[in-house]
Amino acid sequence: MKIAIASDHAGFHHKEGLKAHLADAGHEVQDYGTHSEESVDYPLFVRPAAEAVARGEHDLGIVLGGSGNGEAIVANKVAGIRCAVIWNEASARYAREHNNANVVAIGERLVTLDIARSAVDVWINSHFAGGRHARRVAQIAATEEAWCDQ
Repeated sequence: MKIAIASDHAGFHHKEGLKAHLADAGHEVQDYGTHSEESVDYPLFVRPAAEAVARGEHDLGIVLGGSGNGEAIVANKVAGIRCAVIWNEASARYAREHNNANVVAIGERLVTLDIARSAVDVWINSHFAGGRHARRVAQIAATEEAWCDQ
């Protein structure tokens, strides 16, 4: 699987740990930055990663920061992205099964690297449940289309 990954300074260490974990599992990972703990503005890194997922250059994306909230907000501004903040295996499974999330956001200050690894593994290996959830995801897409038409 091809995975885009990006972080700000507050998510840098988890990004590096997840990159290694994903590569060890056989995934192709492209790092959109940042590349150090030096303070940066997360939209400059998250947006290009989310855009690459939306264009189909990557199957999935992972964005990281202190809480993951700002990163999720930025990613969700990109048409075609459904980014969920995850904090454990259950939230990761539901993000995929119920919301068909193609990007997840993780907060390094809130989640250990071990939990982030296991949550990402669950998310990658889960599948969209469809059914009633497909109707809701379609409504999200319709909301996005209406907003883009304005």
